[in-house]
Amino acid sequence: MKKTGATLKQIANRTGVSVSLVSRVLNFDGSLSVGDETRQKIIETAEALNYEPPRRRKKLLLEADQRKIALIHFLRPEQELSDPYYVALRIGIESRCVALGLEQIKIYSGAPMPDPDMLERVAGCIIIGRHTEAEIDEIRQKSKHIVIADHMPLEDDIDAVLCNLKAATHKLLKSIDGLGYQRIGFIGWQDRNRGNAPPSPEARFIAYRNWMESRDRFDPTLTALGANTEQSGHDLTLELLEAPGRPDVIVTANDNMAVGAYRAILESGLKIPEDIAIASFNDISAARFLNPPLTTVRLPAERIGENAVDLLIERLSGRKLAKQINLESKIVWRESCRKPPQA
Repeated sequence: MKKTGATLKQIANRTGVSVSLVSRVLNFDGSLSVGDETRQKIIETAEALNYEPPRRRKKLLLEADQRKIALIHFLRPEQELSDPYYVALRIGIESRCVALGLEQIKIYSGAPMPDPDMLERVAGCIIIGRHTEAEIDEIRQKSKHIVIADHMPLEDDIDAVLCNLKAATHKLLKSIDGLGYQRIGFIGWQDRNRGNAPPSPEARFIAYRNWMESRDRFDPTLTALGANTEQSGHDLTLELLEAPGRPDVIVTANDNMAVGAYRAILESGLKIPEDIAIASFNDISAARFLNPPLTTVRLPAERIGENAVDLLIERLSGRKLAKQINLESKIVWRESCRKPPQA
Protein backbone atom coordinates (compact mmCIF):
# COMPACT_ATOMS: atom_id res chain seq x y z
CA MET A 1 0.00 0.00 0.00
CA LYS A 2 1.28 3.48 -0.85
CA LYS A 3 2.20 5.75 2.03
CA THR A 4 0.28 8.98 2.28
CA GLY A 5 0.80 12.15 4.25
CA ALA A 6 2.78 14.39 1.87
CA THR A 7 2.28 18.03 2.84
CA LEU A 8 1.76 21.17 0.80
CA LYS A 9 5.14 22.40 2.08
CA GLN A 10 6.90 19.31 0.70
CA ILE A 11 5.30 19.86 -2.70
CA ALA A 12 6.25 23.56 -2.58
CA ASN A 13 9.86 22.72 -1.74
CA ARG A 14 10.02 20.17 -4.56
CA THR A 15 8.57 22.56 -7.16
CA GLY A 16 10.18 25.79 -5.97
CA VAL A 17 6.94 27.73 -5.51
CA SER A 18 5.02 29.02 -2.50
CA VAL A 19 2.81 26.87 -0.28
CA SER A 20 -0.06 29.24 -1.06
CA LEU A 21 0.32 28.68 -4.81
CA VAL A 22 0.44 24.90 -4.34
CA SER A 23 -2.74 25.03 -2.24
CA ARG A 24 -4.59 27.15 -4.79
CA VAL A 25 -3.56 24.94 -7.73
CA LEU A 26 -4.53 21.70 -5.95
CA ASN A 27 -7.84 23.23 -4.88
CA PHE A 28 -8.46 24.41 -8.48
CA ASP A 29 -8.90 28.07 -7.55
CA GLY A 30 -10.75 29.55 -10.54
CA SER A 31 -9.38 33.06 -9.87
CA LEU A 32 -5.75 31.92 -10.01
CA SER A 33 -3.61 32.97 -12.97
CA VAL A 34 -0.70 30.55 -13.34
CA GLY A 35 1.19 29.15 -16.31
CA ASP A 36 0.25 25.73 -17.67
CA GLU A 37 3.79 24.41 -17.12
CA THR A 38 3.81 25.42 -13.45
CA ARG A 39 0.31 24.04 -12.88
CA GLN A 40 1.25 20.72 -14.45
CA LYS A 41 4.49 20.52 -12.46
CA ILE A 42 2.60 20.99 -9.18
CA ILE A 43 -0.03 18.39 -10.08
CA GLU A 44 2.56 15.82 -11.19
CA THR A 45 4.65 16.39 -8.06
CA ALA A 46 1.60 15.98 -5.84
CA GLU A 47 0.81 12.72 -7.59
CA ALA A 48 4.41 11.48 -7.27
CA LEU A 49 4.39 12.23 -3.53
CA ASN A 50 0.95 10.55 -3.13
CA TYR A 51 -0.57 13.73 -1.76
CA GLU A 52 -4.19 13.31 -0.69
CA PRO A 53 -6.31 16.48 -0.42
CA PRO A 54 -8.46 16.68 2.73
CA ARG A 55 -11.65 16.45 0.67
CA ARG A 56 -10.43 13.16 -0.75
CA ARG A 57 -9.53 11.72 2.65
CA LYS A 58 -12.89 12.75 4.06
CA LYS A 59 -15.23 12.06 1.17
CA LEU A 60 -13.77 9.64 -1.33
CA LEU A 61 -14.03 6.43 0.65
CA LEU A 62 -14.30 4.02 -2.26
CA GLU A 63 -13.09 0.50 -2.83
CA ALA A 64 -10.30 0.03 -5.40
CA ASP A 65 -12.69 -1.11 -8.14
CA GLN A 66 -14.79 2.00 -7.54
CA ARG A 67 -11.94 4.44 -8.13
CA LYS A 68 -12.49 4.16 -11.87
CA ILE A 69 -14.72 6.39 -13.98
CA ALA A 70 -15.56 6.15 -17.67
CA LEU A 71 -15.22 9.11 -20.04
CA ILE A 72 -17.54 8.63 -23.00
CA HIS A 73 -16.69 11.06 -25.82
CA PHE A 74 -18.82 12.13 -28.77
CA LEU A 75 -15.67 12.65 -30.88
CA ARG A 76 -13.13 10.26 -32.32
CA PRO A 77 -9.55 10.61 -30.98
CA GLU A 78 -8.28 12.45 -34.05
CA GLN A 79 -11.24 14.84 -33.92
CA GLU A 80 -10.59 15.67 -30.29
CA LEU A 81 -6.88 16.27 -30.88
CA SER A 82 -7.67 18.74 -33.66
CA ASP A 83 -9.95 20.76 -31.37
CA PRO A 84 -8.05 22.53 -28.55
CA TYR A 85 -11.31 23.27 -26.73
CA TYR A 86 -12.06 19.58 -26.14
CA VAL A 87 -8.43 18.84 -25.35
CA ALA A 88 -8.65 21.49 -22.61
CA LEU A 89 -11.92 20.00 -21.33
CA ARG A 90 -10.30 16.57 -21.05
CA ILE A 91 -7.27 18.07 -19.29
CA GLY A 92 -9.65 19.57 -16.73
CA ILE A 93 -11.17 16.14 -16.10
CA GLU A 94 -7.79 14.43 -15.91
CA SER A 95 -6.27 17.02 -13.55
CA ARG A 96 -9.17 16.73 -11.12
CA CYS A 97 -9.04 12.94 -11.29
CA VAL A 98 -5.32 12.98 -10.50
CA ALA A 99 -5.97 15.15 -7.44
CA LEU A 100 -8.68 12.75 -6.27
CA GLY A 101 -6.92 9.50 -7.10
CA LEU A 102 -9.42 8.45 -9.76
CA GLU A 103 -8.53 6.37 -12.79
CA GLN A 104 -10.17 7.20 -16.12
CA ILE A 105 -11.23 4.79 -18.83
CA LYS A 106 -11.62 6.70 -22.11
CA ILE A 107 -14.16 5.56 -24.68
CA TYR A 108 -14.18 7.54 -27.92
CA SER A 109 -16.88 7.71 -30.57
CA GLY A 110 -16.87 4.70 -32.84
CA ALA A 111 -14.71 2.59 -30.51
CA PRO A 112 -16.16 -0.62 -29.05
CA MET A 113 -16.79 -0.86 -25.33
CA PRO A 114 -13.65 -2.50 -23.85
CA ASP A 115 -15.81 -4.66 -21.58
CA PRO A 116 -19.59 -5.12 -21.96
CA ASP A 117 -20.04 -4.96 -18.19
CA MET A 118 -17.56 -2.16 -17.55
CA LEU A 119 -20.15 0.61 -17.14
CA GLU A 120 -21.87 -1.39 -14.41
CA ARG A 121 -18.65 -1.71 -12.40
CA VAL A 122 -17.15 1.77 -12.59
CA ALA A 123 -18.04 4.45 -10.04
CA GLY A 124 -19.73 6.55 -12.72
CA CYS A 125 -19.55 8.06 -16.20
CA ILE A 126 -18.79 11.49 -17.59
CA ILE A 127 -20.44 11.87 -20.97
CA ILE A 128 -18.60 14.46 -23.07
CA GLY A 129 -20.43 16.45 -25.72
CA ARG A 130 -23.55 15.97 -27.74
CA HIS A 131 -25.06 12.48 -27.49
CA THR A 132 -28.58 11.50 -28.49
CA GLU A 133 -31.19 10.96 -25.81
CA ALA A 134 -31.27 7.28 -26.76
CA GLU A 135 -27.52 6.99 -26.18
CA ILE A 136 -27.80 8.73 -22.83
CA ASP A 137 -30.67 6.47 -21.79
CA GLU A 138 -28.62 3.40 -22.69
CA ILE A 139 -25.73 4.59 -20.53
CA ARG A 140 -28.10 5.39 -17.66
CA GLN A 141 -29.41 1.85 -17.69
CA LYS A 142 -25.88 0.53 -17.05
CA SER A 143 -24.29 3.23 -14.89
CA LYS A 144 -25.83 4.47 -11.66
CA HIS A 145 -24.11 7.85 -11.72
CA ILE A 146 -23.62 9.97 -14.84
CA VAL A 147 -22.63 13.58 -15.55
CA ILE A 148 -22.85 15.28 -18.93
CA ALA A 149 -20.09 17.76 -19.79
CA ASP A 150 -20.62 20.44 -22.46
CA HIS A 151 -24.18 19.51 -23.35
CA MET A 152 -27.55 20.15 -21.70
CA PRO A 153 -29.81 17.08 -21.60
CA LEU A 154 -33.55 17.36 -22.12
CA GLU A 155 -34.25 15.79 -18.73
CA ASP A 156 -33.68 17.80 -15.55
CA ASP A 157 -32.76 14.79 -13.42
CA ILE A 158 -29.29 14.39 -14.98
CA ASP A 159 -26.22 16.23 -13.69
CA ALA A 160 -24.67 18.49 -16.31
CA VAL A 161 -22.13 21.32 -16.61
CA LEU A 162 -21.62 23.57 -19.64
CA CYS A 163 -21.57 27.14 -20.91
CA ASN A 164 -24.82 28.66 -22.12
CA LEU A 165 -23.93 29.17 -25.79
CA LYS A 166 -27.10 31.13 -26.47
CA ALA A 167 -26.27 33.63 -23.74
CA ALA A 168 -22.62 33.78 -24.84
CA THR A 169 -23.61 34.45 -28.47
CA HIS A 170 -26.12 37.14 -27.52
CA LYS A 171 -23.49 38.77 -25.28
CA LEU A 172 -21.01 38.95 -28.17
CA LEU A 173 -23.57 40.18 -30.70
CA LYS A 174 -24.85 42.88 -28.36
CA SER A 175 -21.29 44.06 -27.75
CA ILE A 176 -20.15 44.23 -31.37
CA ASP A 177 -23.46 45.79 -32.42
CA GLY A 178 -22.80 48.50 -29.84
CA LEU A 179 -19.44 49.18 -31.47
CA GLY A 180 -21.17 50.30 -34.68
CA TYR A 181 -20.95 47.17 -36.83
CA GLN A 182 -24.08 46.96 -38.98
CA ARG A 183 -23.58 43.98 -41.28
CA ILE A 184 -22.74 41.15 -38.89
CA GLY A 185 -21.92 37.91 -40.71
CA PHE A 186 -21.61 34.41 -39.31
CA ILE A 187 -19.83 31.22 -40.35
CA GLY A 188 -20.32 27.92 -38.55
CA TRP A 189 -21.22 24.31 -39.03
CA GLN A 190 -24.07 21.85 -38.84
CA ASP A 191 -24.07 19.18 -36.16
CA ARG A 192 -24.09 15.64 -37.50
CA ASN A 193 -26.90 13.78 -35.82
CA ARG A 194 -26.68 10.06 -35.14
CA GLY A 195 -28.49 7.55 -37.28
CA ASN A 196 -30.30 8.80 -40.38
CA ALA A 197 -31.34 12.16 -38.92
CA PRO A 198 -30.31 15.11 -41.11
CA PRO A 199 -27.68 17.57 -39.79
CA SER A 200 -28.93 20.49 -37.71
CA PRO A 201 -27.42 23.97 -37.23
CA GLU A 202 -25.09 24.31 -34.25
CA ALA A 203 -26.28 26.24 -31.16
CA ARG A 204 -24.29 29.42 -31.86
CA PHE A 205 -25.78 29.83 -35.32
CA ILE A 206 -29.30 29.30 -33.97
CA ALA A 207 -28.64 31.96 -31.31
CA TYR A 208 -27.22 34.32 -33.96
CA ARG A 209 -30.19 33.83 -36.27
CA ASN A 210 -32.73 34.37 -33.47
CA TRP A 211 -30.94 37.50 -32.25
CA MET A 212 -30.79 38.99 -35.74
CA GLU A 213 -34.39 38.02 -36.58
CA SER A 214 -35.66 39.65 -33.38
CA ARG A 215 -34.23 42.91 -34.73
CA ASP A 216 -35.38 42.37 -38.34
CA ARG A 217 -31.75 42.19 -39.42
CA PHE A 218 -31.26 38.57 -40.42
CA ASP A 219 -29.78 38.32 -43.92
CA PRO A 220 -29.03 34.78 -45.15
CA THR A 221 -26.43 36.15 -47.58
CA LEU A 222 -24.31 37.08 -44.56
CA THR A 223 -24.18 33.50 -43.25
CA ALA A 224 -22.54 30.27 -44.37
CA LEU A 225 -22.43 26.83 -42.75
CA GLY A 226 -20.00 24.01 -43.50
CA ALA A 227 -17.78 21.74 -41.44
CA ASN A 228 -16.08 22.37 -38.11
CA THR A 229 -12.58 22.75 -39.57
CA GLU A 230 -10.04 25.47 -40.30
CA GLN A 231 -10.32 24.80 -44.04
CA SER A 232 -14.08 25.18 -43.88
CA GLY A 233 -13.59 28.53 -42.12
CA HIS A 234 -11.39 29.59 -45.04
CA ASP A 235 -13.81 28.45 -47.74
CA LEU A 236 -16.94 29.87 -46.07
CA THR A 237 -15.27 33.22 -45.54
CA LEU A 238 -14.39 33.39 -49.23
CA GLU A 239 -18.08 32.80 -49.99
CA LEU A 240 -19.08 35.79 -47.88
CA LEU A 241 -16.34 37.99 -49.33
CA GLU A 242 -17.31 37.16 -52.91
CA ALA A 243 -21.01 37.86 -52.33
CA PRO A 244 -22.36 41.37 -52.94
CA GLY A 245 -22.37 43.49 -49.81
CA ARG A 246 -19.73 41.78 -47.69
CA PRO A 247 -20.05 41.84 -43.87
CA ASP A 248 -18.46 44.52 -41.67
CA VAL A 249 -17.58 41.80 -39.17
CA ILE A 250 -17.66 38.01 -39.28
CA VAL A 251 -18.46 35.99 -36.18
CA THR A 252 -16.98 32.50 -36.42
CA ALA A 253 -18.41 29.63 -34.38
CA ASN A 254 -14.98 28.78 -32.95
CA ASP A 255 -11.35 29.86 -33.12
CA ASN A 256 -10.33 27.04 -35.48
CA MET A 257 -12.67 28.45 -38.10
CA ALA A 258 -11.38 31.95 -37.33
CA VAL A 259 -7.85 30.85 -38.31
CA GLY A 260 -9.21 29.83 -41.71
CA ALA A 261 -11.14 33.10 -41.96
CA TYR A 262 -7.93 35.08 -41.37
CA ARG A 263 -6.25 33.24 -44.20
CA ALA A 264 -9.11 33.89 -46.61
CA ILE A 265 -9.24 37.59 -45.77
CA LEU A 266 -5.50 38.04 -46.25
CA GLU A 267 -5.58 36.09 -49.54
CA SER A 268 -8.29 38.50 -50.72
CA GLY A 269 -6.01 41.47 -50.15
CA LEU A 270 -8.04 42.78 -47.22
CA LYS A 271 -6.90 43.84 -43.76
CA ILE A 272 -8.19 42.88 -40.32
CA PRO A 273 -9.85 44.85 -38.76
CA GLU A 274 -9.62 47.84 -41.12
CA ASP A 275 -11.57 46.20 -43.97
CA ILE A 276 -13.37 43.45 -42.09
CA ALA A 277 -13.35 42.49 -38.41
CA ILE A 278 -13.38 39.03 -36.83
CA ALA A 279 -14.77 37.78 -33.51
CA SER A 280 -15.04 34.19 -32.34
CA PHE A 281 -15.51 31.68 -29.51
CA ASN A 282 -13.39 29.44 -27.22
CA ASP A 283 -10.19 31.49 -26.69
CA ILE A 284 -7.77 28.70 -27.56
CA SER A 285 -4.08 29.40 -26.88
CA ALA A 286 -3.40 30.29 -30.54
CA ALA A 287 -5.96 33.13 -30.50
CA ARG A 288 -3.63 35.66 -28.88
CA PHE A 289 -0.82 34.84 -31.32
CA LEU A 290 -2.75 35.53 -34.52
CA ASN A 291 -1.96 38.72 -36.42
CA PRO A 292 -3.85 40.69 -35.28
CA PRO A 293 -4.72 38.89 -32.00
CA LEU A 294 -8.25 37.51 -32.06
CA THR A 295 -11.23 38.85 -30.10
CA THR A 296 -13.00 35.78 -28.77
CA VAL A 297 -15.46 34.59 -26.14
CA ARG A 298 -13.62 32.57 -23.51
CA LEU A 299 -15.51 29.37 -22.72
CA PRO A 300 -13.90 27.79 -19.63
CA ALA A 301 -13.33 24.30 -21.02
CA GLU A 302 -10.99 23.15 -18.24
CA ARG A 303 -13.43 24.36 -15.58
CA ILE A 304 -16.22 22.41 -17.28
CA GLY A 305 -14.11 19.26 -16.99
CA GLU A 306 -13.20 19.94 -13.35
CA ASN A 307 -16.81 20.64 -12.38
CA ALA A 308 -17.98 17.47 -14.12
CA VAL A 309 -15.72 15.42 -11.85
CA ASP A 310 -16.89 17.39 -8.80
CA LEU A 311 -20.53 16.68 -9.63
CA LEU A 312 -19.76 12.99 -9.94
CA ILE A 313 -17.96 12.97 -6.58
CA GLU A 314 -20.95 14.69 -4.98
CA ARG A 315 -23.20 11.95 -6.31
CA LEU A 316 -20.86 9.28 -4.97
CA SER A 317 -20.91 11.07 -1.61
CA GLY A 318 -24.69 10.82 -1.40
CA ARG A 319 -26.22 13.86 -3.14
CA LYS A 320 -29.69 12.96 -4.46
CA LEU A 321 -30.91 16.14 -6.16
CA ALA A 322 -29.63 16.71 -9.72
CA LYS A 323 -27.56 19.79 -10.55
CA GLN A 324 -27.22 21.46 -13.94
CA ILE A 325 -24.55 24.17 -13.94
CA ASN A 326 -23.99 26.97 -16.45
CA LEU A 327 -20.52 28.52 -16.24
CA GLU A 328 -19.91 32.13 -17.19
CA SER A 329 -18.38 33.11 -20.53
CA LYS A 330 -16.27 36.23 -20.97
CA ILE A 331 -15.32 38.26 -24.04
CA VAL A 332 -11.57 38.68 -24.45
CA TRP A 333 -11.11 41.86 -26.46
CA ARG A 334 -8.12 41.94 -28.79
CA GLU A 335 -7.19 43.76 -32.01
CA SER A 336 -9.26 41.82 -34.58
CA CYS A 337 -12.20 44.18 -34.07
CA ARG A 338 -13.04 47.47 -32.37
CA LYS A 339 -13.04 47.47 -28.59
CA PRO A 340 -15.43 49.06 -26.12
CA PRO A 341 -13.90 51.99 -24.18
CA GLN A 342 -13.64 50.00 -20.95
CA ALA A 343 -11.84 47.01 -22.53
